[in-house]
Amino acid sequence: MDDLIQVLYIVAFSLFIVGLHMLRGPRTAVRGNLVAAAGMAIAVVATLLDDRIGDWPLIVLGLVIGTAVGIPAARNVRMTAMPQMVALFNGVGGGAVALISVVEFREAGGDIALEELIPVLFAAIIGSISFWGSNIAFLKLQETLKRGFRIPKAVNGALALAAVALAVIIAAGSESELLFWLILLSAGALGVLAVLPIGGADMPVVISTLNAFTGLSAAAAGMALDNTALIVAGMLVGASGSILTKQMADAMNRSIGNVFFGGLGAGGPALAAGEEGGTVRSTSAADVAIQLSYARLVVVVPGYGMAVAQAQRAVADLAAELEKRGVEVLYGIHPVAGRMPGHMNVLLAEADVPYDQLKEMDDINPEFARTDVALVIGANDVTNPAARTVADSPIYGMPILDVDKANSVIVLKRSMNSGFAGIDNPLFYDEKTALLFGDAKASVGEVLAEVQAL
Repeated sequence: MDDLIQVLYIVAFSLFIVGLHMLRGPRTAVRGNLVAAAGMAIAVVATLLDDRIGDWPLIVLGLVIGTAVGIPAARNVRMTAMPQMVALFNGVGGGAVALISVVEFREAGGDIALEELIPVLFAAIIGSISFWGSNIAFLKLQETLKRGFRIPKAVNGALALAAVALAVIIAAGSESELLFWLILLSAGALGVLAVLPIGGADMPVVISTLNAFTGLSAAAAGMALDNTALIVAGMLVGASGSILTKQMADAMNRSIGNVFFGGLGAGGPALAAGEEGGTVRSTSAADVAIQLSYARLVVVVPGYGMAVAQAQRAVADLAAELEKRGVEVLYGIHPVAGRMPGHMNVLLAEADVPYDQLKEMDDINPEFARTDVALVIGANDVTNPAARTVADSPIYGMPILDVDKANSVIVLKRSMNSGFAGIDNPLFYDEKTALLFGDAKASVGEVLAEVQAL
């Protein structure tokens, strides 16, 4: 039976690796997700065959509850709420790992071999940080918690030091269960306070970091449980999440430490000298339709506002109508547009936008110089020229989409409220920029109707 379990684990994590590889491209991503899910099903079956499994009724109850919650949640979640669901599911993983570490420590009564104790302590710290940090990320993405929190760096440093110091004391020979609970408490407080000050502009980096934390803590739990599939799956998540975090931080020209301790989202100066008190120029759907219809190249720049309005299908319909008239349409995707990695890609793929029209920032920026119209739909911070010119702006140095270099810029917004970073955008006051106010989906629909009427 032990040999069979190990064979099933090998099959399971092989499917994890194959599925992860298939997720690299849009044409194979759906199949890759199903392959990885099949691997997880095999891993679950293999684990249930282990003779160390105890209370079967509770296990079955857990499977039933998890299935009853997970399937409807995944099927019914709106695309606008996908980042929140990702944060919650990631938090559940971290919380599960933290609970496993508690059970392992308590069952051993503190008398546990060092090679098992170290993974248990690591899992307790990282799993607790991931659980509480992910829940705060969910509340901020849900806008239940607003920006503006200021947490002294010394507080977070003290909490991290306390968690590590307590772990060292336990590893040195202390069997105190109280110290273990204090580890969970200090790590949980660190997860809360580390994420609390972070604004939405940094949320994709935060989510991928917490995802990596959950994977690494799961791998540590796998070591403590001697579960091969959990070790491999955790390392895959931890490694891929870490790489993604580094890539996204590089795309923002910031270090990961700066994301967590820089406090982006607290607001600050954003307008260049001489632009304070500028005026904006509003436009109408009819005027926008004329500009788009007679353009040679239109670059659509989607942001979180498009997700909120669920305007992706309307945008795709407008692009299709323009293409019938010989207009070239491309989409400029910033690495941190939206509220999770790849948020805009997912939305536009759902609307059947051809994947080759989605251009990453480095590919689309050279195209803005020949762009007749840049159509900005709900994107704010990722198009803010203050990132280049205003040294005391909280987003200074972050690479942006160069929409201000287009011949004309149309911005779709509900109001003049700032983006999630809490700063104004001088692009709106540029003489070649016009704003079309209103719900993005309704506005795009009006523009499409005007285009069709020309």
